Order: sequence, then C-alpha cells, then structure tokens
Amino acid sequence: MDDKRAELGKKAAYTGIIGNILLTVLNFIVGIMAGSVALIAEAAHTLSDILTSIITFIGFRIGLKPADIEHPYGHGRAEALAGLVVVLFLGIVAYEILSEAYKKLFIVSTPPDYIAAVMALVGIIANSIMTHYMMSIGKKINSPAIIADAQHQKIDIFSCTLILVGVIGSNLGLKFLDPLVAILIAFIVLKTAFDVGCENINNIMGKVPSRNIMAEIRRSAMSIKGVMGIHNVRINYFGPYAAVDLHIEVDGDMNLREAHCISHKVEKKIIEDIDLIRIVNVHACPFNEKNH
Repeated sequence: MDDKRAELGKKAAYTGIIGNILLTVLNFIVGIMAGSVALIAEAAHTLSDILTSIITFIGFRIGLKPADIEHPYGHGRAEALAGLVVVLFLGIVAYEILSEAYKKLFIVSTPPDYIAAVMALVGIIANSIMTHYMMSIGKKINSPAIIADAQHQKIDIFSCTLILVGVIGSNLGLKFLDPLVAILIAFIVLKTAFDVGCENINNIMGKVPSRNIMAEIRRSAMSIKGVMGIHNVRINYFGPYAAVDLHIEVDGDMNLREAHCISHKVEKKIIEDIDLIRIVNVHACPFNEKNH
C-alpha cells in the first residue's frame, strides 16, 4: 500500500512541476508579447506553483518515512506542514500581483493583443486537466500536501478565465479590465491560501473528526464480542493517516487476560475496517465506570 501510495504521489508531484514549468514560460513570453499585465501576473503565479509543487513533493516524501524512536507515530504531519508552506508562498504571490496591478490600473496603456486570450484558453484547459488529476490522486491516497497543491492549481482555472474576459473587455474599450483582472486573481489566491491554511492547521491541531469516522470506529469496536460500550475516543491526524485512542467497556468481573485479548481484537478490527486509521490504542475499563 505504501509503495503504491509513494508511486501515485510522485506522479502527481511531477505532473504539477512539469506542467507548471511549461505554463510559466508560455504565460511570461505571451504576456510580454501581448502587453498583458494579467498574463504576466499569471506567469508569476504559475512560477509559485512550481515552487509549491516541489515543496509538496518534499513534504510527501518525508511523510512516507516510517516511525522511529524519536517519531513513534511516523512523519505524516510533514505533509500538513508542507501545505502551510504552500500558504506562505500564496501570500507572497498575491502581494506581488496586487502591487504591480495597482500601478498599472492608473496608467493609460494599449489593450493587450488577442494572443493573450488564446494563451488564457490554453491555460484553462491545461490547468483543468492537471487539477483533476492531482486532486483525484490526493483524495485517493489521502495526502493533505497533494490536495493542497491541487487546490492551489485550481486557482489557475479561474484566473485564466478572468484573463480571457479581461483581454476581450480591454479590446472592446474597457482598458481597466486587464489590471483589474490581475487584482481579482490576487484575491482568489488569498482566499485559497486561507482555505488551505485552515485545513492544514486543523489537521495539525487535531480537530474533532467527522461524525462518520466516529460512527465507523464505534461500529467496529462494538462488533467485537465482549465489548459493552466505548467512550473517550480521541483521534490524532498524522498527514494521510490517523491514530486513535479509546476506552472500551467490558464486564467488570472479567479477568485481565480476557480483557487484554478483547482490547487487541478491537485494535485489529478498527485498523482493518477504516483505511484512514493505522494506529489504535485501547484501554479496557469496567462497564458503566467511565471515569476509570
């Protein structure tokens, strides 16, 4: 499973890096030729995509390292940390785009050439394909870093659409549209940075899991003969997987060996039933004595 996950994660990262290198070069060249500040802003944005894809790949690779003495729960949180570095780059890119577009907004200039609209259309198609591919892999292998990178990539679909509208509008007499589109792109970048940041901070801080996961844990634990109830369920996320601590309630007159055996069965059952969970720690206590 880990080998397959590593291979898929590598493909997603390489797709982001190679695809964005090509788009950065094309956006910059066409932006200069066409005189489009929005397309040049998009080139700066796709350049950041390359850097964040590299960061994503590094975080993903670190997250694959097995547990050791200093990191008994593994290195999975490296992926969430990589997602936060992506947020930092998004913030820097948004600032640079805003500052340049603001200047251009008050300078009278000729509208960009229609070749910029063609490049924007190419960008829409290319980024749609890349986003779909990376998001599907990120969800399949439950990688916070790759999902964050795919969300970052998704911005380019909207920004290229805005560029297309801006170029056409500028040539129809609305010359302010091109720099205005660049400003809108910057705000889209900031919104994505906020969303990605919240998601990865929640991952690191151990946000309460969804009701579905809690229900699955309860169902798995209660399916083991001798388990009369569960409580104190806690989940810690470690990038693509999670660790669970819970208390099971058993007959108070049960001997230690039997309670120990049931605890191990619960641990094994939860790991078998729920792909997200890799580590389970079970504490057995007497039925209806939840304070113990």
